[in-house]
Amino acid sequence: MSHSVPNRNWSYPTAIKFGVGRISELAQHCKAVGIAKPLLVTDRALASLPITAQALDILDTAGLGRAVFSDVDANPNEANLAAGIKVFLAGGHDGIIGFGGGSALDLGKMIALMAHQKPGLEVWEMEDIGDWWTRADASKIRPTIAVPTTAGTGSEVGAASVLTNSATHKKKIIWHPGLMAKVVICDPALTVGMPKFITAGTGMDALAHCLEAYCSPHYHPMGQGIALEGMRLVFENLPLVYADPNNLEARAHMMSAAAMGAVAFQKGLGAIHSLSHPVGAVYGTHHGTTNAVVMPMVLDFNRHAIEDRIEAAARYLAIRGGFDGFRAAIMDLRETLGIPENLTEMGVDPARLEELTEMALEDPSCGGNPVTMTRENTRALFEACL
Repeated sequence: MSHSVPNRNWSYPTAIKFGVGRISELAQHCKAVGIAKPLLVTDRALASLPITAQALDILDTAGLGRAVFSDVDANPNEANLAAGIKVFLAGGHDGIIGFGGGSALDLGKMIALMAHQKPGLEVWEMEDIGDWWTRADASKIRPTIAVPTTAGTGSEVGAASVLTNSATHKKKIIWHPGLMAKVVICDPALTVGMPKFITAGTGMDALAHCLEAYCSPHYHPMGQGIALEGMRLVFENLPLVYADPNNLEARAHMMSAAAMGAVAFQKGLGAIHSLSHPVGAVYGTHHGTTNAVVMPMVLDFNRHAIEDRIEAAARYLAIRGGFDGFRAAIMDLRETLGIPENLTEMGVDPARLEELTEMALEDPSCGGNPVTMTRENTRALFEACL
């Protein structure tokens, strides 16, 4: 008997310790997963902030040292990775604490993956293609604990990292099931000090993850449900935290939405990400902000394939006016958050559209877009974003 039930592989995330003040548990979770000498990986801006000192004090008091690596670019690359591995090995570390936004969390996972692999194995050989991940010796991957301080990428609940090749300016997704953090500490209090534009950009990243997962044509009902509720949390809470950074309840809901977006996008991403990845790699723009800039144009691009689905989402989100109402709600949210209107405002040069189009079509995210992306329509979409 024939049937049309799809075959799919689903995996769901890890232990999440959610709540205000739970950073205090950091040392005990290190010990529980067998980390005796952690290296805390963060970015340059965070390294000097009180929340980082607090985390290091907690580790130090428990006899776990206070080692930090913070030489992390906004779009981390293989040079940052090499520097991090050097510090990890020189310090005799046995695990990673990723502490910060997506950049620090992603690079932390890469250090844990690569530090003890056999000489000669390049990180690019673990790109998220087919079974490439099997090239790594899984027994050599060091454990990580993820502590997000932004509410956006959801990198804390992912088994992948985005790494920019500094020679080619291409962002590559490196994936291995062993990269999933053993424990995630989601403490909304850590997100209170984010600068406003980071609150806005990371929040819109969470929305982009939920929206693209929701619209992706792949079969993943669990991801679908999580994406829809994640969108609701962003629409209701992102304006609140932007207006009042100290609203801990709204910060908590945004932290949930960020993790939910990354869980949901197992269902797929789409053109928002395949456009923003090359722009970020070439121009060094903030990833979530770039997603927010191209979001309305991608909605228009996909309209005929997603209109019914977006109308259903609008009903759930109590947004009137179906597809047009939903698009207007995104435009209002962008305006509230001071998001640039188009890619020209972000410095994108029309002369480089050919190159950006090629990169967008190579990006793995384009496979999850509801409308098939071609050279012609992708270039036209970039032009619509200028």
